[in-house]
Amino acid sequence: MTAIQGQLQTAQHQHQLVEVYGFNDPEMFDIGYVVGIDDEFVLLLGHDWDGKINGLTAMRLSRITKVVVDDDYLITLKYKADVAREYDYYDRWELTQQAATTDYVTDGIFPQLLNQVFNQQQALVIGTNQYNGSDEFQGFITELNAWSLTMHYFNSHDLSSVWEYRVPLEEIEYLRCFGYQAAQTERIFERVFHLPKGVMKNEE
Repeated sequence: MTAIQGQLQTAQHQHQLVEVYGFNDPEMFDIGYVVGIDDEFVLLLGHDWDGKINGLTAMRLSRITKVVVDDDYLITLKYKADVAREYDYYDRWELTQQAATTDYVTDGIFPQLLNQVFNQQQALVIGTNQYNGSDEFQGFITELNAWSLTMHYFNSHDLSSVWEYRVPLEEIEYLRCFGYQAAQTERIFERVFHLPKGVMKNEE
């Protein structure tokens, strides 16, 4: 077990909110509670800067450079989360219950989450090692096998078309789903491209 894995396991057992840094970039980090850890990925119940739950995020352990469990940023976020709970916008998609009742670890966090997203035709966000975290792709998986996935995604700066991207699974460094970003992606596909959820999945 690495030191990073040890920190994440402790945070999970003690239910600590954590900052998880990757790509050696001090500005690039995710925040959340640790849902599970396997040999390759950690799964976070992600939170945004407003203190509300913003989806599930799977991050490749080999890309994580630092874990922080106690700083002023997290203290601030905890108070914001208190406000979100008080005014009933903390967990819009009831992901706390989903994370508590779904076994993401036994069959592997990454394949389990990918299959769930694909089978339910949920929108997702992925980041790859090709772009070293500087770019991410928002869209829907159209094809999925044991080695790669193909997705249709949109470019916020060019809405002339839906684009296609095929990527080996080993190149994916993080995956985010079931949150505000996924819901926004779904709405853009519906309103701009007239592609409602479920029509893009290749059933072959």
